[in-house]
Amino acid sequence: MPRPTARVLTLLELLQSGGTRTVAELADRLGVEGRTVRRYVDHLIDLDVPVESVRGRYGGYRLAPGYRLPPLMLSDDEALAVLLGLVAGRRAGLTTAERTANETASAKIRRVLPQHIARRLDTLLEALAFTDQPGEFDTPDAEVLLTLADAVHRRRPVSIRYTDRDGRCSERTLHAYGIVAHSGRWYVTGEDARIGEDRTFRLDRIAEARTLPGSFEAPMGPGPAQRVLSGFATAEYRHEVTLRIHGTVEQIRAHLPAGVASLEEHEPVAGGDRAAAERWLHVELRAERLDWLPPVLAALNRPFVIERPDELRDLVTALADRLASCARQA
Repeated sequence: MPRPTARVLTLLELLQSGGTRTVAELADRLGVEGRTVRRYVDHLIDLDVPVESVRGRYGGYRLAPGYRLPPLMLSDDEALAVLLGLVAGRRAGLTTAERTANETASAKIRRVLPQHIARRLDTLLEALAFTDQPGEFDTPDAEVLLTLADAVHRRRPVSIRYTDRDGRCSERTLHAYGIVAHSGRWYVTGEDARIGEDRTFRLDRIAEARTLPGSFEAPMGPGPAQRVLSGFATAEYRHEVTLRIHGTVEQIRAHLPAGVASLEEHEPVAGGDRAAAERWLHVELRAERLDWLPPVLAALNRPFVIERPDELRDLVTALADRLASCARQA
């Protein structure tokens, strides 16, 4: 028979799974009588675990929010899921605390993993690959993140102290629509109340966030993630590129995602074959450099027309000449 201490921990695990558990259900799961369940509940309360009694026909016991974290009981699969989440978040740069906090949390869980689960985890991590290098980005302040999340939920204006990429500091009032994780960074998107236009801000560049009185109505239309991607595609960069590409949206998006380029149907020329013209898409993007675009256009393997700039046309021609020269070599 299991010892009473083991049953008390099992009771805690059952309560942590959520909901209200009847005395009869708990007694059945623990293999004891109802009065023994009540005694085990008293043990948990003595340990400052916030267990509360629920009266009524469907009453029983449930775990209430407490002033401190009680012992957390995780199954093998749950512990593995938490560890993988910590690893993936650290590799992607999407952590809300210093790296040491992430690593110590991982270490604490790993120390209590059964040996066979720990071996399976190590095997998985050895086989796991990421598409880019581990993020070395600054992480957002947890209090800033939580304040912004509350402002989004309650539709409250928020004052932020922001430093842009040129090092300029400013105080802004933001009507935040949502928080978005993208490519290893956290962003908040919303209306800059001073200028009345939508803006996207990196959270790691926000030094302070403070909720203000009042409220606002969230606009209709695209969600926060789409707004962030559209903002990236239309941001001010050195070069403005416009193309016409013959293909489907899916074929083009595989190489030029929404965060890079915007797409719209190209208008057919007067007297042209509309059925054929409808398959041409008008593509716009902005970039600091153009040297990465010729290989992307080649990889599309679709007919395309460069409308501007002429510099891109020269780079594509140079790439084509190099490829042809290599192909002619024996």
